[in-house]
Amino acid sequence: MVAYSGVHEKGKLSLLDLLKSVKDRADFHKAGALALFVGVVRGETADGETVKKLELEAYEKKANEVLGGICKELQSRQGVIDVQIHHFVGDFGVGEDLVYVVVAGAHRQNVFPVLEEAVERYKREAAIFKKEYVIDKNGATESYWVSEREAEKTRRKPEDNSAS
Repeated sequence: MVAYSGVHEKGKLSLLDLLKSVKDRADFHKAGALALFVGVVRGETADGETVKKLELEAYEKKANEVLGGICKELQSRQGVIDVQIHHFVGDFGVGEDLVYVVVAGAHRQNVFPVLEEAVERYKREAAIFKKEYVIDKNGATESYWVSEREAEKTRRKPEDNSAS
């Protein structure tokens, strides 16, 4: 049985165990829809660089509080029976699972918007940090924390002077 939504070491939770935990709920008989999001390691960055691997870390206590809070809030929505977010930490190769988000509800109209909101919110709110290892143009591997790279790109953008 899945104990909680939150952060888990890679390999400690299977998708089948997660689905079983949802279906084993006493109130699952009210469900008519189950929606699932599986986030995986993409093999290419937005800039077209080849991704070698990802390293994910978390401030687990805070991340677990945030993920649990998101789930509790979304589960209170009309027609929603269960919401779970399970994010993994560790080293991941291309194609490996990083996160599972599942929503069970009375109807598909109940689950799809909640699934999308759960995904957007965990990405924005949870204290989970991603280090990307990419292969540069010369074949060498370089690594960076994704938030650092995004900040660097923002600093490099030319100022928009059209508003003056």
